[in-house]
Amino acid sequence: MEHRIIELETRVAFQEIALEELNEALISQQAQLDGLEKECVRLANLLNETLTPRDTDRP
Repeated sequence: MEHRIIELETRVAFQEIALEELNEALISQQAQLDGLEKECVRLANLLNETLTPRDTDRP
């Protein structure tokens, strides 16, 4: 019985480690996604400014 408890405790410990590693990976990926989203917005604004005719461009 004691062997089974030790085995279960070991499994739980490994699962906690794996969960923490997955959480860290998720946080990192979310930070990357946030950065990419900001860059997409910046590029969309730049494209919009480039394609929008200005008063000085009109004859």
